Amino acid sequence: MSDESQDSPLKKTALHSTHVESNAKMVPFGGWDMPVQYPSGIIAEVNGVRNSAGIFDVSHMGRLEFEGAGAESFLGSIISANLPALKIGRGKYNFICNADGGIIDDAMVYRIGAQKFLLVINAGNADVDMEWINPLVVGRTDFTMKVTTNDTAMIAIQGPSAVEIVDSLSDGEASKIRRFRIGSSTVDGIPVSLARTGYTGEDGFEIIIQAGHGAKLWKTLLACGAVECGLGSRDVLRLEAGLPLHGHDLSTGTNPFEAGFGRFAYFDDPNCIAGKALKQLAEIEPARSLVGFIMTGRGIPRTGLNILEPGANGVEATNVIGTVTSGTHSPTVDGGIGMGYVERKYSETGTKIIIDVRGRPVEAEVVDTPFYERS
Repeated sequence: MSDESQDSPLKKTALHSTHVESNAKMVPFGGWDMPVQYPSGIIAEVNGVRNSAGIFDVSHMGRLEFEGAGAESFLGSIISANLPALKIGRGKYNFICNADGGIIDDAMVYRIGAQKFLLVINAGNADVDMEWINPLVVGRTDFTMKVTTNDTAMIAIQGPSAVEIVDSLSDGEASKIRRFRIGSSTVDGIPVSLARTGYTGEDGFEIIIQAGHGAKLWKTLLACGAVECGLGSRDVLRLEAGLPLHGHDLSTGTNPFEAGFGRFAYFDDPNCIAGKALKQLAEIEPARSLVGFIMTGRGIPRTGLNILEPGANGVEATNVIGTVTSGTHSPTVDGGIGMGYVERKYSETGTKIIIDVRGRPVEAEVVDTPFYERS
């Protein structure tokens, strides 16, 4: 997932020793030492999630709690969510955008009290996010911001058996929490927060637990039949589900509308820093669009490859019309899949395109996403 150089020691989640005991292959990711895969391999992990349940250590993701009379107003200034309409116990996918509408990060926000919110941000963007947020907090006395990342562990359990497993450990409380909701419960006798969401296209939970109890819960979930999963399978699963990854499909150089997620770009809050730019972007047709595609020829798309317009014979092509932002071999689809930005006129479903795979033109076709969706 990452070969990034580190100028400081890598951070370790509360589950780090558990991964090492399981002989996981560890790699640097977002400043953390994280498991990229376990001995069973990425394909086995993907199949485990699609067929039963898999668990992921997502403790590296940032967790910020905002509480107080001014919490709603402040968050409304930095994220693209209609917070006054967000009821207690509900969550909303959103964007943190700069004044130009560029995507600093994508995040989940939950209202966990009348004046209390939880914001979950990406690990790889946590430092950049905090550089954006911290100066805006200075001088504010109408709310508090608490970073709980190091005090807690977060375990995602995903797959068709995930809810049943957590239900069995919570006296049936887990299944009462609906999709995109968050609630308090006890799992295996330990107090937790259960957010019914995820990043795989499957049902399941992200379980937030005090850091000291994280390893015990991980082992309990394994004993219930869940499969250990790393960053490698998580990336395959999220791409199969058509979910974007910041730093690949999203960046400050992209905006929610060209990425196809304009429905999550709320801009009517007068305090929203990005509101004016987002409103203007909503009123114009994007010059390019993020699309999904499948490889119809033999080849695997990778980030950074050029997307070309087919020539007269259907293969030979020289005109660059876009760039691959994510790509992989999908064991579920049994073929190469990817996402990338193309000029808008090439974004229609069924459009034939060419992926330049290291100088070799490979045929592909624009398709609707997600590539996989549980029926």
